[in-house]
Amino acid sequence: MLRLATASLAGTAIEFYDFAIYGTAAALVLGPLFFPSFSPLAGTLAAFGTFGVGFVARPVGAVVFGHVGDRFGRRPVLFSSLILTGATTVAVGCLPTYDSIGILAPVLLILLRFLQGLGLGGEWGGAVLLTAEHAPAHRRALWASFPQTGPSIGFLLANSVMLAMSAGLTDAQFTSWGWRVPFWAAGVLAAAGLLLRSSLEETPDFKEMAATGERAGAPFTEVVRDHWRLVLLTAGALSLGYALVYTMSTWSLAYGTEHLGVDRTVMLGCVMAAVVLKGPLIPLAAVLGDRVGRRPMCLVGCALSALWTFPMMALLATGQPLLMFLGFLGGSLSFASMFSVIGAYLPELYAPQVRCTGAALGYNLAGVFGGALTPIVATAVSSSGEGPPWGVAAYLTGMAVVSLGCFALLPETRPAAVRAAEAEARGAAPA
Repeated sequence: MLRLATASLAGTAIEFYDFAIYGTAAALVLGPLFFPSFSPLAGTLAAFGTFGVGFVARPVGAVVFGHVGDRFGRRPVLFSSLILTGATTVAVGCLPTYDSIGILAPVLLILLRFLQGLGLGGEWGGAVLLTAEHAPAHRRALWASFPQTGPSIGFLLANSVMLAMSAGLTDAQFTSWGWRVPFWAAGVLAAAGLLLRSSLEETPDFKEMAATGERAGAPFTEVVRDHWRLVLLTAGALSLGYALVYTMSTWSLAYGTEHLGVDRTVMLGCVMAAVVLKGPLIPLAAVLGDRVGRRPMCLVGCALSALWTFPMMALLATGQPLLMFLGFLGGSLSFASMFSVIGAYLPELYAPQVRCTGAALGYNLAGVFGGALTPIVATAVSSSGEGPPWGVAAYLTGMAVVSLGCFALLPETRPAAVRAAEAEARGAAPA
């Protein structure tokens, strides 16, 4: 299990590195390079628009790669999605800017971002099912939390490279070529990921389906026909997590550098410090999720988020590194409470025949609702006026209420066999 979970974590870390590096570049540099005729605010919004294209592509990737995972196995998804995402990320780093090829530059940027999102839409389902379907029932949340830790590591890798380039180069050098280096590094990481995954075995659940001939003929059709309500509820429930992450990791960088005048190196450092502490908390919270259940952890995370959004915006508006870090840390803890158990929760909601498609579709639709729109909405509602960006806080609070309602309508999925064994043990205990 440790070998499988490590390989799964490495894959999601690499793919989310690819995705995160684009978000950081969109906040810091892509606007003037690919949309130079726009005003600074409009250029940032346009860059975040291309950022959102990747999220729109992710549900499409969930359908395409979900079909592969449900029909031909979870293992092929892990390789094909990693190759696609790595190749397109390197291509972004090689893309000429608007000054070189004109309008073709932003068009190609949007196309590559779509393909990048397509690959990432397949990665999550394959990586999570690899661990969840191998894991023992009483430790499923723990082992399935490893791929959920991967995005934090990917974010740290992406921003560490971007921070090093930003701190070590002049503004002219960074704008000219320095921002490209993190994209080029994606090729090396993808090759390492493929090597690490080369010895992985297919999951027991899929082997059993293949042996008995119980695989779904058209997984997407079955999910839409029989599980559409479940997909929408999971998408609504998870949107808050995406909104929190991309408020802190993407929008805040643009807000801090452009509106507050904070150095981009300081902003990156504040966000990264919070993520460093968040990463280890995810498996620890998952252990608790194996004991108390999936839904209680998610409900607590939503409630904490609703209570913290206004303080987080007040701390961000100070422009003081320590206070901004504390704001981001509180948001990260709320996120960890929810997403620590999602790797077990979503697969348990679906039958094995449509699990790869259903779980990945709900997860990636949440990215559209919470991730694609959040930087654009937050930038728009915080573009004028003094004082803390209360409009962003109100938006996040609304998202928290919606997610709380969706989680309340979802069933608990902690394995019945585990609950029965615990009840039997309590009944057999001496008075």
